[in-house]
Amino acid sequence: MKKIMIVFTGGTISMKVDSQTGGAVPHLTGGEIIDMIPELKSLGKVDFYDFGKYPGPHITPELMFELALTIQQMIDENEYDGIIITHGTDTLEETAYFLDLYLECHIPVVLTGSMRNSSDPDWDGPPNLIDSIYTCLNPNSRDMGVLVCLNGEINAASEVTKTHTEDEETFASLDFGSLGFVDRGRVILNRAPRRLETIRTSKINSNVDLLKCYAGMDDKFFRYSADSGVDGVVVEALGVGNVPPAVFEGIEYVLEKGIPVVLVSRCPAGETDDIYSYPGAGKWLRESGVIFAEYLNGQKARIKLILALGKTNDPAELERIFY
Repeated sequence: MKKIMIVFTGGTISMKVDSQTGGAVPHLTGGEIIDMIPELKSLGKVDFYDFGKYPGPHITPELMFELALTIQQMIDENEYDGIIITHGTDTLEETAYFLDLYLECHIPVVLTGSMRNSSDPDWDGPPNLIDSIYTCLNPNSRDMGVLVCLNGEINAASEVTKTHTEDEETFASLDFGSLGFVDRGRVILNRAPRRLETIRTSKINSNVDLLKCYAGMDDKFFRYSADSGVDGVVVEALGVGNVPPAVFEGIEYVLEKGIPVVLVSRCPAGETDDIYSYPGAGKWLRESGVIFAEYLNGQKARIKLILALGKTNDPAELERIFY
């Protein structure tokens, strides 16, 4: 019988409705959740570890790094055939991508959670955990990077994003589609992730701002970020990678202070590229030294820059990491 570790970090899957406030709050321990899903124990030898009871918005890059070190130690001990991590869905894609970039492993590592809390008759925590175990048990899940499994779909951590505030079908890979799915215990994987990469570092630098462009935006936020001592800036540009003229001036101000700038699109899908050459367009940005992050969204690019800055401040090396 295969051995699976479930690491509980909190999120909606661990919540129930508080009788006084009427809102869902963290409550359940890992052991209590496992006891509520008897089927788990019939699928394999299941151990659990309570990392915390953090709502998704309470997760920080520092907690992600602590979690990554904890998971890497479990991997290095070579005791488990797969590791599942429960997580709040609001920041699940960021933690998943952080782990995907940091961990060195061959066994399946799967993040899951729920969109409904345990007080809801439609609590989706149990089926998501069961599907995640089936994913870990499937030999084809090895060497696939970190996976995200919710609502019967399996997605790559590097590609998935949360697309809806409440729908159970919220996690999707908008550019490339899911890797596969789980159907009544059968795991079907149709492809591998587009890209697997590792950034190993002994520290991180979370002093990175994320700024979103809009019509008529000026340079004030960029100047404020640079003057406040930020160590990196991610810009969600318009379209394929263009910004208003005043924003371009702000980006130049940031770059002149030796602060790296990474460019993504505010569009939900598609890549950034230097197609246009009018003032503020992609070619101007590329020539100024802005790093293009291809298909990453803003939150993922920020996670990648946080890890990269823990390793190097060299502009050429940073560009190579994002290439």
